[in-house]
Order: sequence, then C-alpha cells, then structure tokens
Amino acid sequence: MNGVIEAANTNIKNILRKMVDNYKQWHEKLLFSLIGYHTTVRTSTGATPYLLVYGTKAVIPAEVEIPSLRIIQEVELSNAEWVQIRYEQLALIDGKRMNAVCHGQLYQNKMTRSFNKKVRPRQFTPGQLVLKRIFPHQDEAKGKFSPNWQGPYMVHRVLTRGALILVGMDEEIWPRPINSDAIKR
Repeated sequence: MNGVIEAANTNIKNILRKMVDNYKQWHEKLLFSLIGYHTTVRTSTGATPYLLVYGTKAVIPAEVEIPSLRIIQEVELSNAEWVQIRYEQLALIDGKRMNAVCHGQLYQNKMTRSFNKKVRPRQFTPGQLVLKRIFPHQDEAKGKFSPNWQGPYMVHRVLTRGALILVGMDEEIWPRPINSDAIKR
C-alpha cells in the first residue's frame, strides 16, 4: 500500500514539475487546480465549496484508483440502500449549510474585532473646520498631480457611526452625509 501511495505522490510531483516547466499548456492542468480549489476547506466557512453544494465530501481521483473505506462501502450497497443513504445525506445538507453560515458569521465577527482594535475613533464637533478627500472617481480628480483634499468645510452636524453633514464656506449645506474616514481636520 505504501508503494502505491509513494507512486501517486511521485506522479503528482511530476505533474507539478511539468506545469512549471511548460506553462503554455496551463489549460490542460486547470482541472487539477479546480479539484484542489473545490476540495480545500475555507477558513471563512469551515467547509469545502463542494460539501456546501452537494452535501458530501468530494471523491478525489486518487480514491478511485486506491479505494478508500467510503468508496468500498458505497460499492457494496444495493441500489435501495444507496438511495436511502444518499437521501439522508441530502436531508443533512441544510444543517451543513447553516453550520457554514454560523461559522462565517463568527469569522466575520473575529475579523471585525481584530480590525477595530487598530482603529482610532475620530471625534468631530459642529463648527470644526475640515478637509474632504477627493476620490479618483469624482469629477474633481484631475490627475495624479492634482490635490487629494478639497475644502475647507465646516462640520454642520455629527450623525451616528461617524457620519457627518458638512457646510461649505458659502453656507451651502451638503445634501448627503459623508463618512468621517474621508475627512481630516
């Protein structure tokens, strides 16, 4: 058995070496990378994409050549037994997806906490003078040598979660709130 596994590992290494040596035929090796992508556990969901779509673990080509316990068990089942087991697996798929959603929410909360540790809250008060960032998609962006900030503006009102209403120096109130990330004193 170890000899077969070593031969399979050698074949995989040869394939990878050929992929590096002959990059012009990448489209022929695309299926191998797709299998790797679909059968790798994602950190955000705690499951593989294949498991979330089909409700069962993927059978990799090596398992077909070297039968695993799962493959042997499925081969020895009658059609009725196989259909019953498959039906039970499909009934559990919703639970697996809910577990992935919960895992994803926990992952997002963890990432939010780690991001928020580094964020310094910025406090603005009405009447304070500020500059507004010019984003590349705005009309005011003229090129790479143009200024990145425009203003001065005055803070008219402070809204929740860092949103601000600005007033121009000509007493014109901006119609939409702006995020405090795009503002500097």
